[in-house]
Amino acid sequence: MNRTEPPVANTEQAEAWNGYEGEHWARHQDRWNAVNDGFNEPLLDAAAIGAGDRVLDVGCGSGRTTRLAARRTGDGAATGLDLSGPMLARAREAADREGVANAAFVQGDAQVHPFEPASFDRAVSRFGVMFFADPAAAFGAIGRAVRPGGRLAFVCPADPDGNDWLTVLGTLKDLVPMGGIGAPGQPGMFSLADPAAIRAVLAAAGWTNPGVHRVEAYGEWGADAGDVAAFMADMGPGRHLLGRLDPEERAEAGRRLTEALRRYERPDGPLRLRSTAWLVTAERPE
Repeated sequence: MNRTEPPVANTEQAEAWNGYEGEHWARHQDRWNAVNDGFNEPLLDAAAIGAGDRVLDVGCGSGRTTRLAARRTGDGAATGLDLSGPMLARAREAADREGVANAAFVQGDAQVHPFEPASFDRAVSRFGVMFFADPAAAFGAIGRAVRPGGRLAFVCPADPDGNDWLTVLGTLKDLVPMGGIGAPGQPGMFSLADPAAIRAVLAAAGWTNPGVHRVEAYGEWGADAGDVAAFMADMGPGRHLLGRLDPEERAEAGRRLTEALRRYERPDGPLRLRSTAWLVTAERPE
């Protein structure tokens, strides 16, 4: 019997997250969690998850927030949805290892996934909602999956200037064109950096009472400047930029990244970088 493939509208992102990008995040899931874990508590507190709730985690990746949400539900459940097969495999492994039996993981595109209507009480996302091909359609589909009176909470990157990692990458701007990296309003990680755009897309998708609040956290990126520079060169934006350079230029880029990161080193712990995000909440009308 043939397995039915999940419907996908966002084919470009599906290719990326089932290719190098997804493999990279799956391999380095513990490191990426160390980078982003500072946003977990504000996000889940804003979602107001209660005992018995059914939670949808959109763009769950390797499932860190799904498992945390599942624990908060008590005898409820959390379902993580993501495009990435490699990351979902790691999510399932982690749930089994940690004994989180009420967390499930589904591969799919939130924009077109056949959610059962009103099957969730809460929807959450940690940096998983910026890459939709059609944001209004995606938030509309998520909204139909949440019951009337249910709640949405997500975090997405705020203005680029509030993110130290982008400041560090900016030291390469005379070597490579930065393109749309860090450009609010354009497709990509900063597509929702403008609060007015967030409110507009949520209103178009049928959500009400939007709240948009700035939050920041310091993530642990690695042991020292050299370690973090190598990691940045290997992650998506860095690999995209440095892939345009010849070997001599790439070596120069590595030196620049390392030097720019030295100011963030600490004698008593991992190198930390500040990230700034919007913490967004909204409700489904009764």
